[in-house]
Amino acid sequence: MNFKKSSTVLSCIIFILLPSLITSQTCQKSCGNIPIKYPFGTGPGCGDLRFQPYVMCNNQQLSFKTHTGCYPVTSIDYNYQIMYITDPSMSTCACTQPSKGFSLDANAPFTFHDETVFALLDCATDSSPIYKSNNEGTNSTFPMCDSQGAPVCSLLYSCQAISRLNLPISTCCVYTPVDLGPAFEMNLEKLQCSSYSALYGFSGEELNPQAWKYGIALKYKFNFNNDYPDMCANCEKSNGVCGYGGPYSSFVCNCPSGFNTTNDCFLGSSWSNSFKNVPWHIGVLLINALGWFIVFVLM
Repeated sequence: MNFKKSSTVLSCIIFILLPSLITSQTCQKSCGNIPIKYPFGTGPGCGDLRFQPYVMCNNQQLSFKTHTGCYPVTSIDYNYQIMYITDPSMSTCACTQPSKGFSLDANAPFTFHDETVFALLDCATDSSPIYKSNNEGTNSTFPMCDSQGAPVCSLLYSCQAISRLNLPISTCCVYTPVDLGPAFEMNLEKLQCSSYSALYGFSGEELNPQAWKYGIALKYKFNFNNDYPDMCANCEKSNGVCGYGGPYSSFVCNCPSGFNTTNDCFLGSSWSNSFKNVPWHIGVLLINALGWFIVFVLM
Protein backbone atom coordinates (compact mmCIF):
# COMPACT_ATOMS: atom_id res chain seq x y z
CA MET A 1 0.00 0.00 0.00
CA ASN A 2 1.48 3.37 -1.01
CA PHE A 3 1.94 6.23 1.44
CA LYS A 4 -0.76 8.44 -0.10
CA LYS A 5 -3.38 5.71 0.22
CA SER A 6 -2.21 4.94 3.75
CA SER A 7 -2.59 8.58 4.72
CA THR A 8 -6.13 8.66 3.33
CA VAL A 9 -7.13 5.55 5.27
CA LEU A 10 -5.47 6.90 8.42
CA SER A 11 -7.30 10.21 8.11
CA CYS A 12 -10.65 8.45 7.78
CA ILE A 13 -10.01 6.25 10.80
CA ILE A 14 -8.93 9.15 13.01
CA PHE A 15 -11.88 11.23 11.80
CA ILE A 16 -14.20 8.43 12.96
CA LEU A 17 -12.45 7.78 16.28
CA LEU A 18 -11.65 11.36 17.30
CA PRO A 19 -15.17 12.44 18.40
CA SER A 20 -15.44 9.43 20.74
CA LEU A 21 -12.05 10.11 22.32
CA ILE A 22 -12.21 13.87 22.72
CA THR A 23 -15.42 15.79 23.30
CA SER A 24 -15.98 19.37 24.37
CA GLN A 25 -16.23 20.19 28.06
CA THR A 26 -19.89 19.93 29.04
CA CYS A 27 -19.70 22.41 31.93
CA GLN A 28 -18.50 25.81 30.77
CA LYS A 29 -16.31 28.16 32.79
CA SER A 30 -18.14 31.34 31.84
CA CYS A 31 -21.55 32.60 30.80
CA GLY A 32 -21.27 35.72 28.71
CA ASN A 33 -18.69 37.88 30.46
CA ILE A 34 -19.31 36.36 33.91
CA PRO A 35 -16.86 33.67 35.14
CA ILE A 36 -18.66 30.59 36.48
CA LYS A 37 -17.22 28.87 39.52
CA TYR A 38 -18.55 26.53 42.19
CA PRO A 39 -21.29 26.41 43.45
CA PHE A 40 -22.80 27.74 40.20
CA GLY A 41 -22.95 25.96 36.86
CA THR A 42 -23.94 26.55 33.26
CA GLY A 43 -26.44 23.70 33.06
CA PRO A 44 -27.76 20.47 34.61
CA GLY A 45 -24.93 18.39 36.11
CA CYS A 46 -22.73 21.46 36.63
CA GLY A 47 -21.95 23.22 39.89
CA ASP A 48 -23.87 22.31 43.05
CA LEU A 49 -27.22 20.55 42.70
CA ARG A 50 -28.84 22.90 45.27
CA PHE A 51 -28.05 25.96 43.15
CA GLN A 52 -28.88 24.55 39.72
CA PRO A 53 -32.65 25.36 39.79
CA TYR A 54 -31.99 29.01 40.63
CA VAL A 55 -28.99 30.07 38.54
CA MET A 56 -28.89 29.20 34.85
CA CYS A 57 -27.12 30.20 31.64
CA ASN A 58 -29.30 30.68 28.55
CA ASN A 59 -27.88 32.19 25.35
CA GLN A 60 -24.84 33.41 27.29
CA GLN A 61 -27.04 35.31 29.75
CA LEU A 62 -26.73 34.29 33.39
CA SER A 63 -30.07 34.56 35.18
CA PHE A 64 -31.42 34.10 38.69
CA LYS A 65 -34.84 32.48 38.94
CA THR A 66 -37.50 32.69 41.64
CA HIS A 67 -41.26 32.13 41.59
CA THR A 68 -41.68 35.83 40.76
CA GLY A 69 -39.56 35.75 37.60
CA CYS A 70 -36.09 35.58 36.06
CA TYR A 71 -33.58 38.32 36.80
CA PRO A 72 -30.28 39.09 35.01
CA VAL A 73 -27.14 38.44 37.07
CA THR A 74 -24.83 41.44 36.72
CA SER A 75 -21.81 40.04 38.60
CA ILE A 76 -20.65 37.55 41.24
CA ASP A 77 -18.13 38.28 43.99
CA TYR A 78 -16.68 34.84 44.71
CA ASN A 79 -14.37 36.14 47.46
CA TYR A 80 -17.27 37.41 49.56
CA GLN A 81 -19.90 35.00 48.19
CA ILE A 82 -22.26 37.68 46.89
CA MET A 83 -24.33 37.56 43.71
CA TYR A 84 -25.66 40.82 42.27
CA ILE A 85 -28.85 40.84 40.22
CA THR A 86 -31.15 43.46 38.79
CA ASP A 87 -34.91 43.60 38.35
CA PRO A 88 -35.85 45.29 35.04
CA SER A 89 -39.26 46.17 36.50
CA MET A 90 -38.02 48.11 39.53
CA SER A 91 -37.71 51.87 39.70
CA THR A 92 -34.45 53.80 39.88
CA CYS A 93 -33.48 57.43 39.88
CA ALA A 94 -33.53 57.32 36.08
CA CYS A 95 -37.04 55.90 35.67
CA THR A 96 -40.08 54.80 37.60
CA GLN A 97 -42.50 52.08 36.55
CA PRO A 98 -45.10 49.73 38.04
CA SER A 99 -43.79 46.52 39.56
CA LYS A 100 -45.20 43.38 41.17
CA GLY A 101 -42.35 43.14 43.64
CA PHE A 102 -39.58 40.65 44.32
CA SER A 103 -39.41 37.46 46.34
CA LEU A 104 -36.98 34.68 47.16
CA ASP A 105 -38.00 31.05 47.18
CA ALA A 106 -38.15 29.91 50.80
CA ASN A 107 -35.90 26.89 50.19
CA ALA A 108 -33.38 28.69 47.97
CA PRO A 109 -29.79 28.76 49.34
CA PHE A 110 -29.72 32.57 49.29
CA THR A 111 -30.33 35.41 51.74
CA PHE A 112 -30.36 39.17 51.31
CA HIS A 113 -27.02 40.83 51.91
CA ASP A 114 -27.05 43.29 54.80
CA GLU A 115 -26.23 46.17 52.45
CA THR A 116 -29.35 45.62 50.35
CA VAL A 117 -31.96 48.36 50.74
CA PHE A 118 -35.55 48.10 49.55
CA ALA A 119 -37.59 51.29 49.19
CA LEU A 120 -41.32 50.75 48.62
CA LEU A 121 -42.68 53.63 46.55
CA ASP A 122 -46.08 55.29 46.22
CA CYS A 123 -47.75 53.30 49.00
CA ALA A 124 -51.34 53.93 50.12
CA THR A 125 -50.87 55.43 53.56
CA ASP A 126 -54.53 55.03 54.51
CA SER A 127 -54.95 51.34 53.65
CA SER A 128 -51.56 49.67 53.22
CA PRO A 129 -50.76 47.08 55.93
CA ILE A 130 -47.30 48.58 56.35
CA TYR A 131 -48.84 51.76 57.81
CA LYS A 132 -50.24 52.03 61.30
CA SER A 133 -52.42 54.64 62.95
CA ASN A 134 -50.77 56.71 65.66
CA ASN A 135 -53.83 56.20 67.94
CA GLU A 136 -53.89 59.83 68.96
CA GLY A 137 -57.35 60.66 67.69
CA THR A 138 -56.10 61.90 64.33
CA ASN A 139 -56.14 60.38 60.90
CA SER A 140 -52.35 60.39 60.61
CA THR A 141 -50.38 57.18 60.12
CA PHE A 142 -46.72 56.17 60.15
CA PRO A 143 -44.88 53.43 58.24
CA MET A 144 -43.69 50.36 60.14
CA CYS A 145 -40.34 50.44 58.37
CA ASP A 146 -36.78 51.42 59.16
CA SER A 147 -36.85 54.87 60.74
CA GLN A 148 -33.35 55.49 59.37
CA GLY A 149 -34.64 55.20 55.82
CA ALA A 150 -36.12 58.70 55.60
CA PRO A 151 -33.04 60.20 53.86
CA VAL A 152 -33.17 57.45 51.21
CA CYS A 153 -36.84 58.21 50.53
CA SER A 154 -36.23 61.93 50.38
CA LEU A 155 -33.35 61.60 47.93
CA LEU A 156 -35.18 59.06 45.74
CA TYR A 157 -38.24 61.29 45.58
CA SER A 158 -36.02 64.18 44.51
CA CYS A 159 -35.04 62.32 41.32
CA GLN A 160 -36.64 63.88 38.27
CA ALA A 161 -38.34 60.65 37.18
CA ILE A 162 -40.08 60.32 40.55
CA SER A 163 -40.52 63.99 41.43
CA ARG A 164 -42.80 64.42 38.40
CA LEU A 165 -45.36 62.24 40.21
CA ASN A 166 -45.56 64.74 43.11
CA LEU A 167 -45.64 61.96 45.72
CA PRO A 168 -45.52 62.82 49.43
CA ILE A 169 -42.43 61.47 51.20
CA SER A 170 -44.79 59.64 53.56
CA THR A 171 -45.71 57.23 50.75
CA CYS A 172 -42.17 55.81 50.76
CA CYS A 173 -41.17 53.00 53.11
CA VAL A 174 -37.63 51.62 53.47
CA TYR A 175 -36.50 48.16 54.60
CA THR A 176 -32.86 47.78 55.63
CA PRO A 177 -31.61 45.26 56.35
CA VAL A 178 -34.22 43.55 54.22
CA ASP A 179 -36.58 41.23 56.08
CA LEU A 180 -39.54 40.00 54.06
CA GLY A 181 -40.76 37.57 56.71
CA PRO A 182 -40.71 33.76 56.70
CA ALA A 183 -42.14 33.61 53.16
CA PHE A 184 -39.45 35.97 51.77
CA GLU A 185 -42.31 37.67 49.95
CA MET A 186 -42.67 41.26 48.78
CA ASN A 187 -46.07 41.45 47.11
CA LEU A 188 -46.58 45.08 46.19
CA GLU A 189 -50.22 44.52 45.28
CA LYS A 190 -51.01 43.30 48.80
CA LEU A 191 -48.85 46.03 50.31
CA GLN A 192 -50.65 48.57 48.09
CA CYS A 193 -47.46 50.12 46.75
CA SER A 194 -47.04 50.82 43.05
CA SER A 195 -43.32 50.15 42.76
CA TYR A 196 -40.06 49.63 44.60
CA SER A 197 -36.41 50.49 44.28
CA ALA A 198 -33.49 48.31 45.40
CA LEU A 199 -29.89 49.30 45.93
CA TYR A 200 -26.81 47.74 47.50
CA GLY A 201 -24.34 50.62 47.66
CA PHE A 202 -23.99 54.37 47.53
CA SER A 203 -20.68 54.54 45.61
CA GLY A 204 -19.39 56.97 48.22
CA GLU A 205 -22.03 59.51 47.15
CA GLU A 206 -24.78 59.12 49.71
CA LEU A 207 -26.40 62.40 48.64
CA ASN A 208 -26.43 61.66 44.90
CA PRO A 209 -29.07 59.01 44.09
CA GLN A 210 -28.06 59.00 40.43
CA ALA A 211 -24.74 57.40 41.42
CA TRP A 212 -26.18 54.70 43.68
CA LYS A 213 -25.74 51.02 42.84
CA TYR A 214 -29.22 49.84 41.97
CA GLY A 215 -29.91 46.13 42.18
CA ILE A 216 -30.16 43.31 44.73
CA ALA A 217 -27.21 41.72 46.54
CA LEU A 218 -27.71 38.10 47.61
CA LYS A 219 -25.47 36.08 49.93
CA TYR A 220 -24.91 32.36 49.45
CA LYS A 221 -23.16 29.58 51.39
CA PHE A 222 -21.43 26.45 50.08
CA ASN A 223 -22.97 24.28 52.78
CA PHE A 224 -24.02 24.41 56.43
CA ASN A 225 -20.47 25.10 57.63
CA ASN A 226 -19.69 27.17 54.52
CA ASP A 227 -16.63 25.02 53.74
CA TYR A 228 -15.32 24.94 50.19
CA PRO A 229 -15.26 21.22 49.21
CA ASP A 230 -11.71 19.87 48.92
CA MET A 231 -12.71 17.62 46.01
CA CYS A 232 -13.95 20.65 44.10
CA ALA A 233 -10.75 22.59 44.78
CA ASN A 234 -8.66 19.69 43.46
CA CYS A 235 -10.90 19.40 40.41
CA GLU A 236 -10.54 23.07 39.54
CA LYS A 237 -6.74 22.90 39.97
CA SER A 238 -6.68 20.20 37.29
CA ASN A 239 -8.58 22.43 34.82
CA GLY A 240 -11.88 20.72 35.57
CA VAL A 241 -15.32 22.02 36.50
CA CYS A 242 -17.17 20.78 39.58
CA GLY A 243 -20.49 19.06 39.00
CA TYR A 244 -22.68 16.15 40.01
CA GLY A 245 -24.09 13.03 38.39
CA GLY A 246 -25.07 9.41 38.75
CA PRO A 247 -28.14 7.95 40.46
CA TYR A 248 -27.25 9.67 43.74
CA SER A 249 -26.16 13.02 42.24
CA SER A 250 -22.72 12.56 43.78
CA PHE A 251 -19.68 14.74 43.06
CA VAL A 252 -18.05 14.53 39.63
CA CYS A 253 -15.25 16.51 38.01
CA ASN A 254 -16.01 17.50 34.44
CA CYS A 255 -12.78 17.53 32.43
CA PRO A 256 -11.75 19.27 29.19
CA SER A 257 -11.98 15.89 27.46
CA GLY A 258 -15.71 15.91 28.16
CA PHE A 259 -15.47 12.93 30.52
CA ASN A 260 -16.46 12.95 34.18
CA THR A 261 -14.21 11.61 36.93
CA THR A 262 -14.79 11.06 40.63
CA ASN A 263 -11.77 13.10 41.72
CA ASP A 264 -9.85 15.31 39.25
CA CYS A 265 -8.65 15.52 35.66
CA PHE A 266 -5.14 14.32 36.55
CA LEU A 267 -6.16 10.90 37.87
CA GLY A 268 -9.53 9.90 36.46
CA SER A 269 -10.82 6.74 38.08
CA SER A 270 -14.45 6.20 37.08
CA TRP A 271 -16.15 4.99 33.91
CA SER A 272 -18.22 7.30 31.73
CA ASN A 273 -20.06 6.45 28.54
CA SER A 274 -18.35 3.04 28.51
CA PHE A 275 -14.87 4.64 28.26
CA LYS A 276 -12.20 4.72 30.92
CA ASN A 277 -11.81 8.27 32.21
CA VAL A 278 -8.37 9.61 31.41
CA PRO A 279 -6.80 13.06 31.71
CA TRP A 280 -7.29 15.08 28.55
CA HIS A 281 -3.56 15.32 27.79
CA ILE A 282 -3.14 11.54 28.09
CA GLY A 283 -6.09 11.14 25.72
CA VAL A 284 -4.24 13.20 23.13
CA LEU A 285 -1.12 11.05 23.56
CA LEU A 286 -3.21 7.90 23.07
CA ILE A 287 -4.62 9.27 19.83
CA ASN A 288 -1.13 10.03 18.55
CA ALA A 289 0.06 6.56 19.53
CA LEU A 290 -2.94 5.02 17.77
CA GLY A 291 -2.19 7.00 14.65
CA TRP A 292 1.45 5.87 14.49
CA PHE A 293 0.40 2.28 15.12
CA ILE A 294 -2.03 2.37 12.18
CA VAL A 295 0.66 3.90 9.93
CA PHE A 296 3.10 1.14 10.95
CA VAL A 297 0.55 -1.59 10.18
CA LEU A 298 -0.49 -0.14 6.84
CA MET A 299 3.07 0.30 5.66
